[in-house]
Amino acid sequence: MTLNCVVVDDSAIQRLSIVKLVENHPSLNLIAEYSSALETKNGLNTHQVDLIFLDIEMPVLNGFELLDVLNKKPQIIFVTGKTEYAFKAFNYDATDYLHKPITKERFNTSVEKALEQHKLTLDFHEEEGEHIFVKSNLKKRKVYIKDIKWIEALGDYVKLVTEDTSLVVLSTMKAFEAELPENKFLRIHKSYIVNLDKIDRFNSKNVEVGAYEIPLSRNKKTQLVDALNNI
Repeated sequence: MTLNCVVVDDSAIQRLSIVKLVENHPSLNLIAEYSSALETKNGLNTHQVDLIFLDIEMPVLNGFELLDVLNKKPQIIFVTGKTEYAFKAFNYDATDYLHKPITKERFNTSVEKALEQHKLTLDFHEEEGEHIFVKSNLKKRKVYIKDIKWIEALGDYVKLVTEDTSLVVLSTMKAFEAELPENKFLRIHKSYIVNLDKIDRFNSKNVEVGAYEIPLSRNKKTQLVDALNNI
């Protein structure tokens, strides 16, 4: 198994030290190196990346701000000279947090974590059903696509409503929408994404999922009709 990765650091010296570690690791394939968050954002539009080694303190956009504007996030290993960002990094669902200077042994341990996480998400179609992994209440949880009823925006979080429970996940609606199968889910309102299979009835204003009414944006009705006709 090989992970495609990029290295992001505004310091050429620090970037080179990480690049050398990446190039010497048999399970890593260096796609690119970037000196700024803006370069990284543009580069990710053209490359398929599994893992980012990401510096935090950079000009214009820092590492956290970069993640805030990415639609779909690869795994992140933060690399920084300061320890005070560790808790915030955890909230960004980082795979690991490396403190400079980095030893080869610590780097390899971090890569092993990334490889294990990648294995968890590789097989998207297991016998038990299509699923995604989400982080809620500091734990990774497997959620089956067929069990999701709808997703609701809650500020910097989203609420994932399933057949059995509700989970609050740190994510934007746009980022979460990118994780879902396009032919099974539709964003029917700026604050709601609904599982098309769970819709019982709808009119020009609302969609009914069981006993719950979810608002339907006026400009989404035609798209909803088309989507329901194609499932």
